[in-house]
Amino acid sequence: MAKFSQIIVSFCILFFSITQAQIKNTDPLYKTIMSKDSLFFSAGYNHCNISQMESLLSDTFEFYHDKGGYEDRKQFINDFKTGLCKSPETYQLKRVLVGKSTEIYPMYKDGKMYAAIQNGDHLFYEKVGNQAEKLVGEAKFTHLWMLENAEWKLKNSLSFNHHPKQTTDSETMFDNDQSMESWLKENNIPTLGLGIIEGGKLKQVKVFGDFKKGIPAPHDALFNVASLTKPVTAMVALRMISLGKWKLDEPLDTYWTDPDIINDPRHQKLTTRIILSHQSGFPNWRWMNTDKKLNFQFDPGTKYQYSGEGFEYLRKALEKKFGKSLDQLAQELIFNRLKMNHTNYIWDQATDASKFVTGYNEKGEAYPIEKIKTANAADDLHTTVEDYGNFMAHVMKGKNLKPEIFKEMVKKQVKVKENKYFGLGFEVYDLGNDEYALSHGGADQGTRCITIVLPNSGKGIVIFTNVDDGYKVYEKLVLHYLGEEGKKIVEIETR
Repeated sequence: MAKFSQIIVSFCILFFSITQAQIKNTDPLYKTIMSKDSLFFSAGYNHCNISQMESLLSDTFEFYHDKGGYEDRKQFINDFKTGLCKSPETYQLKRVLVGKSTEIYPMYKDGKMYAAIQNGDHLFYEKVGNQAEKLVGEAKFTHLWMLENAEWKLKNSLSFNHHPKQTTDSETMFDNDQSMESWLKENNIPTLGLGIIEGGKLKQVKVFGDFKKGIPAPHDALFNVASLTKPVTAMVALRMISLGKWKLDEPLDTYWTDPDIINDPRHQKLTTRIILSHQSGFPNWRWMNTDKKLNFQFDPGTKYQYSGEGFEYLRKALEKKFGKSLDQLAQELIFNRLKMNHTNYIWDQATDASKFVTGYNEKGEAYPIEKIKTANAADDLHTTVEDYGNFMAHVMKGKNLKPEIFKEMVKKQVKVKENKYFGLGFEVYDLGNDEYALSHGGADQGTRCITIVLPNSGKGIVIFTNVDDGYKVYEKLVLHYLGEEGKKIVEIETR
């Protein structure tokens, strides 16, 4: 009966505390309680530091668990020693607070604070031997912190709504860095760069994992983003067109004709529009042909076929016309204007090798880093999540492009598959009801990247990975951050 009364008292304390407004996360009390939580769990519980935990418990501490029942202070500590911490070298259970779930309410009597209620959610990770830790459970909790002799002590702990939690459920995983790290380890993703665009602006930049073995990736880690180079090249050309210095439908042979096709009159049909929409008729790369030479596999402008050679053809025409290399043109027209200070087509003296992400195959074997000295219009751009995220936020608004040029860029120039088209430099997804998405992917040895933006809603995502099968994390990230529009894109791709 006494235990039942204690539970009722604890819940009454929680119920009536609601009349006191929840404090903001900038309040000193909030920071104090969060510090105590970290000391108790991160420094104590997660490392079996019994003395650390005991120092924060009230002498009259009581613990209520919806599966394990009631324990007083002595029994709680004893069970922790002989249970979870009996063999920490072979079994570990780690508790991680879901930060955004935390609510803290001060408790007053006669105008003086005497306690605080902390509500929240926490996740539990299990590690057995040398295996990677796994997310195994989730629960809610309510803590009553009491001021005892001017010291904050944990008086009551209620842990409830325990249930298994798998990392396939992204409800809280993507809002918790520890959960993300564990999920990436389970999927053998060494490094993930993530940029989130909201309201037409880059709002979040996060880089998870190691960019070299045992070395945590920095916020401004440099990635080789493979074919995400192509949208940048496209914007260089479209910017020139907006400035009146280049023409979308002018034959490129005015400036350049490749020696391999000089005797094929079809080269006269090649234009910037045809190149940027992948209708050149070229193979992806000439080295894929038996004779290693460039050729037309169909008449230009008649159908879609993805081609890096097309973009390289455009590069050579641009360079002939303006007497500058593509990387110089990009610096002047794109990188300097958007302050993309860590982005370049080539490896030069400004490239910070200490921040360059190593790429891996599916077995975890590293690929050598290629230090490209000549710009390739279709491949090998190196950049940061922040730089590319700002670039995509810029693209989705059509900034520095004439309205008619932006309209051509997002127009369905050629059909790729049902509800998916190529515009000028970008894939265009038809999501129905006048909604559309712009996207592009990148894939090379040791890199898998993708970006998607939704111009109407101002949302978008940039995903960089450094492993051959990094694409396997795309779907869950797109579904979580792009919602219903993301679901439609996934359905188009998997249909």
